[in-house]
Amino acid sequence: MASRRRLPALESLRVLEACVRHRSFTRAATELSVTSAAISLRIRDLEAELGTPLFVRAGPRVAPTEVGERLARRVSQGFQLLQSAVDEARDARPALRVTAPPTFASRWLQPRLSRYSADPRALPLRVDVSMEVRPPDAFDIAIRTGLGEWPGFRAVPLLPIEATPMLCPRLAETIDLTAAEDLLRLPLLPHEDWARWFHEAGVDAAAPRFHHCEYTTCDLDASAAVGGTAVALLSPTLFAPLLMDGQLLQPFNCVLRGPQQHYVLSRLDEARPEVLRFSQWLAAEARQAPVPSTSSEPNR
Repeated sequence: MASRRRLPALESLRVLEACVRHRSFTRAATELSVTSAAISLRIRDLEAELGTPLFVRAGPRVAPTEVGERLARRVSQGFQLLQSAVDEARDARPALRVTAPPTFASRWLQPRLSRYSADPRALPLRVDVSMEVRPPDAFDIAIRTGLGEWPGFRAVPLLPIEATPMLCPRLAETIDLTAAEDLLRLPLLPHEDWARWFHEAGVDAAAPRFHHCEYTTCDLDASAAVGGTAVALLSPTLFAPLLMDGQLLQPFNCVLRGPQQHYVLSRLDEARPEVLRFSQWLAAEARQAPVPSTSSEPNR
């Protein structure tokens, strides 16, 4: 049986396809980020290897021969098949299972996922929105809020829990907000940290007037605040877009931070590179987040 003849180098075939498609060595060189001389040498070597001319040269102008045209067309079809096969292999990779609290998932995680997806090594993600700790076999990465005490899991701190009053401009115009105690004249959305915030802002024995409706997520609190219902105690990091576009105002510099934090949880014996890489990506994104003011003095 005759042995199969060796194929030319894949890079040489890629150069041929680009030259035929552009009808120009110079434009092919620009696309492939090489010099025109390197392109010419590749084509000459490929012609010598195949034993047939692939281009007709007339000074600076080149035109593919019939053989060159036909080969380039089939090489292009082959590259398309290769790309399709690679895409199918990537799509077949198991999704990374991530579970995160609702507000963190929508306000912090989701806006950053396009940067993660830009990494060629990135896996597809399946995001489960929940505040409960799932069984170890139900997730690969969990983001949870607390003091770092989850037996059986490795917990790495990500971001501290923050809280500061926010309200819509229309509600802010109803009173003169020059001191923290002025907030006591407005309805406040229920939150366990109001007493602590007033104390940090220098107002002791505060008697706030709470709105009758208590919501289960900070996202709902934020929506109510944007609508002018009441003042909400929210994170300036998670809700920075609402502050930036003027839907909400942060009237005072005093921001509670901690002691609870957002943690990244994984199994103690976790060693899969893709899981560790995603954990490292989360930590890198958190380091880029702006650190809010921790002053205990309200704006004047």
